[in-house]
Amino acid sequence: MTFIFAFYQNKLGRGHRDKVHQFMTITGTSEKAAYQALKASDWHLEGAFDAFYSQPQPKSYTDARRLEDLYNRYKDAYADMIMADGITLLCSDILVDHQDIVMLVLSWHMKAATMCEFSKQEFIGGLQSLGVDSIEKLREKIPFMRSELKDDQKFREIYNFAFGWAKEKGQKSLALDTAIGMWQLLFAEKHWPLVDHWCQFLQARHNKAISRDTWSQLLEFAKTVDPQLSNYDVDGAWPYLIDEFVEYLIENGIIQKGQLSDWTQKH
Repeated sequence: MTFIFAFYQNKLGRGHRDKVHQFMTITGTSEKAAYQALKASDWHLEGAFDAFYSQPQPKSYTDARRLEDLYNRYKDAYADMIMADGITLLCSDILVDHQDIVMLVLSWHMKAATMCEFSKQEFIGGLQSLGVDSIEKLREKIPFMRSELKDDQKFREIYNFAFGWAKEKGQKSLALDTAIGMWQLLFAEKHWPLVDHWCQFLQARHNKAISRDTWSQLLEFAKTVDPQLSNYDVDGAWPYLIDEFVEYLIENGIIQKGQLSDWTQKH
């Protein structure tokens, strides 16, 4: 910390210091960068986050030889790819569980075509886009990658990416069990109260693979329709499966029909 910044930091009140700490924790930035961002937004946290995420993040110089060495550390012995064993080793090196959502975010940065696989181009290109060329630097990027899930636009991109990434090669739809696992992982971040009911409904009534349209529309439903369904439009352009889900919630007493809008009840 520079002398000048330390001087300003000492003048800050408790509330401002807490905001600096919160901004640093979420974005992974330095104290100085957090202070400057908050000061520029008149100490409004949301405004500081919006400004931070709207700016392209500076890319650090990466060393091609170090990237090549990293790839070779994880590359499969029998294929020019990083496969499940290599990804398990990578997770061990960066100290995260293989089921941690940060691995989905990392795969999104790598534009990975398939779960549990990285081509050489995907792996090296992804690390270059993050500006890292060592395990230590990648570990340091983990708080930043977690923070990207808090940005609505990036979350939408990661959510939509997850469908193609998680489905089996050559399949147009996503296996139900896989879709349920991905929804539980993703909505643990966005705290959609109906996610468990949705998954139970699918297992009880649907028991089929999930289409891309249903996948993408569910995020819109979760974002725009409140958990009590008071603003649910029965004539809206929702996939039939979401309409059936609403009926399921009412039939099982999870949502009281009286909680729906008067207009909806008439239709």
